[in-house]
Amino acid sequence: MQFYSTNNKNHFVSLKDAVLKGLPDDGGLFMPEGFPQVRPEILNSLNSLTFQEIAFEVSKNLLGDSLSKTILKNIIINAFNFEVPLIRLNEQISVLELYHGPTLAFKDFAARFMSRLMQYFVKDSNSELTILTATSGDTGSAVAHGFHNMEGINVIILYPSGMVSELQEKQLTTIGDNITALEIRGTFDDCQNLVKQAFLDPDLSEKLSLTSANSINVARLIPQSLYYFYAIGQVSTKKSPVIVSVPCGNFGNLTAGLMAKNMGLPISKFIASVNQNDSFVKYLDTGVFTPVKTKKTISNAMDVGNPSNFYRILDMYNHDLKAMHRDITGFSYSDDQTRQAIKKVYQEYNYVLDPHGAVGYLGVKEYLKKQSSQVQGIFLETAHPAKFIDVVQQLVSQNIEIPERLSSCMKKEKEAILLSKEYKEFKQYLYEN
Repeated sequence: MQFYSTNNKNHFVSLKDAVLKGLPDDGGLFMPEGFPQVRPEILNSLNSLTFQEIAFEVSKNLLGDSLSKTILKNIIINAFNFEVPLIRLNEQISVLELYHGPTLAFKDFAARFMSRLMQYFVKDSNSELTILTATSGDTGSAVAHGFHNMEGINVIILYPSGMVSELQEKQLTTIGDNITALEIRGTFDDCQNLVKQAFLDPDLSEKLSLTSANSINVARLIPQSLYYFYAIGQVSTKKSPVIVSVPCGNFGNLTAGLMAKNMGLPISKFIASVNQNDSFVKYLDTGVFTPVKTKKTISNAMDVGNPSNFYRILDMYNHDLKAMHRDITGFSYSDDQTRQAIKKVYQEYNYVLDPHGAVGYLGVKEYLKKQSSQVQGIFLETAHPAKFIDVVQQLVSQNIEIPERLSSCMKKEKEAILLSKEYKEFKQYLYEN
């Protein structure tokens, strides 16, 4: 399997080059040259395979000879050592819980897979790899834990000051060792822009071996495509079409789902469920994409006004909006609607949602209103509700228990370097450190 840039489909690089480089020199995003179809016998046996078995079969099919089967299997066994339960709320709606990894967020899938893949690629290198990652919440902690103490790899995490929850901030600022946190006076989009500028800066590329662990790195999308296969295996698709509602921020999770569909997974529709940062939903409505100024919401990991992976989705559909509409519908929700969803789901099903999962629930609920009763809906629950206890606790009539791996980091001292959103200051920091 080779990878091309969304800005140049005639120039190909290997998996190793795509992963370690992060971004092409032309400012595009790497994409796989194709989506090989998963064998029918695998698709027909999804309900009898473990998540690790599905992950191996699908990723082996996608990556081809880019990795040996032994290396790939070892990466999967070590990366995915936690559960991925599908919980049925009612006859039509199920929730896929993606927060059972070490940092209690779905980003653990990508961070753990990517860290082991990168470690394999740099094991014989004489130079250190520097990973730059912007986070709107959970990416930072997942990357920090996934890459902690990995030899030959340093990680610098940029996060927007005052725009992540206290628990999220503690998770990414208390690791130490090879992990550095930069608190940026700005939004997630400002953090992401700093990272992108650094990759395209020839002065820095001469001095440092830079890559990213954001979803701008194609290695993030591969592991995220895998749990869609597992989810479909847990519901009956023989008689009922299945739709999936994805809470969206930088749109890596939706892009990964579309990759799974392109590999043959029978998902009839994706719902792009967003908060008030609704540039993508407006694009679906109007055909005009206009990045918006990031708005702060209670579903903060989705506070992205100019999602990078929008351009991957455009590439997948050859800029054909009509074709995109066949596979994707989008809805936007306010904080008040999100709060009401958390309250209602708890009252009706005794199930506690986090704000991001609540947006996903709203999307699947709205879409199913206009469909037949036979349609099955799945939405993604992307983070443990304890990570947003200040919001969730007041909406449900039970105490939210904080898992030990969260409560332990709250006792530690935050260590972060405060910087402006000016690239000149960020570049100077990289030079000096």
